[in-house]
Amino acid sequence: MKKTFLCITFYFKGNEFLQQCKAEGNTVFLLTKKKLENKPWAWESIDEVFYMESDENSPENINNLIKGVAWLMRKHKIDRVVALDDFDVEKAAAVREEFRIPGMGQTTARYFRDKLAMRIKARNAGLRVPAFSPLFNDEEINLFANQIPTPWLVKPRSEASATGIRKVHSTDQLWEVIHQLGDKRHMYLVEQFKPGDVYHVDALTINGEMAFNWTSKYLSTPFDVAHGAGIFRSATLPHNSDDDILLKEFNNRVMKAFGMKNSASHTEYIKCHEDGEFYFLETSARVGGAHLGTMVEAASGINLWREWARLESALLKGEAYQLPEVKRHYSGILISLARQQHPDLSPFNDPEIYCHIPEEHHVALIIHSSNHQRIIELLDKYAQIVKEHYHASAPVPDKPSH
Repeated sequence: MKKTFLCITFYFKGNEFLQQCKAEGNTVFLLTKKKLENKPWAWESIDEVFYMESDENSPENINNLIKGVAWLMRKHKIDRVVALDDFDVEKAAAVREEFRIPGMGQTTARYFRDKLAMRIKARNAGLRVPAFSPLFNDEEINLFANQIPTPWLVKPRSEASATGIRKVHSTDQLWEVIHQLGDKRHMYLVEQFKPGDVYHVDALTINGEMAFNWTSKYLSTPFDVAHGAGIFRSATLPHNSDDDILLKEFNNRVMKAFGMKNSASHTEYIKCHEDGEFYFLETSARVGGAHLGTMVEAASGINLWREWARLESALLKGEAYQLPEVKRHYSGILISLARQQHPDLSPFNDPEIYCHIPEEHHVALIIHSSNHQRIIELLDKYAQIVKEHYHASAPVPDKPSH
């Protein structure tokens, strides 16, 4: 019997999931934003598409979404609801709760969406996290400010990447930012800024067990790129290195503590310069953005979008999921804003080029090799070329663009 997936994404992403989900013999419904109807979706893999005007996670908009799904379910049984983007995790969880569809409910979804909820959960599970405080109570905030050395970061609880983060260096500056937030201050937290290197672990979990766990290191942290107009770069960690082993163990503990059952995930950690320890930063129940999924595939041979669809489909049909053979190569990614609308990419022509990512006003590419050092050499070489001949910068937005 055919099973029906409702895939929710209010950003243009996830075509490979949709294609694989359809290839597994499922009925595929897509819910997306009206503004995205002319994007090149994988139409051949979509049985029906539904649109909403707003992508807000407000109670009013989620209530409208639930009304729409209730209408849909009069004629179609929905077997699985999948959020393909960070901002849709709440929407999918609300639909599952309302219609009692198996999968991540609203409480667990908070741990993969709300930066405050995930920090409290990690701390309570005995996992290292930078010192933090919610912005609910004046006395608690002052206690944090008196005890924790500056600088601090004021972060939105539910934005992705480095969007909306502000660095502050004194109690007065902190209160100035809090007052500017006004009635929205409860939607933010303050956290100790720990200088260090930032790493990411991209994973697949099935039945609560880690099926795939891949470690990489940002050569420029997302915060530095967003706020310092840097060049975004990341590279696979050396296999079986101390950092690789420690991060995989840490990621296993995080997923267990947070109640992850079945999904792709993208989790970030910082290795503090001061003490050399890893600290949990944040996680998400999705494939990593900024083409990191393609970077992982270039080194491992594992397409996270397609394998996520395969494991969801296998679970639904009561079949065993088998991860394909994992390669143990290396890859790296470089993305930069460019002054040119269509940059000449001919200087980036080494045989290690895996792909160029076509995007106006960007230089974006992925490389792969069996040699880790070669990846680092090429990323350094290409960053220098970009800096001299292409690089442009723009102020970090208050909200991510669609």
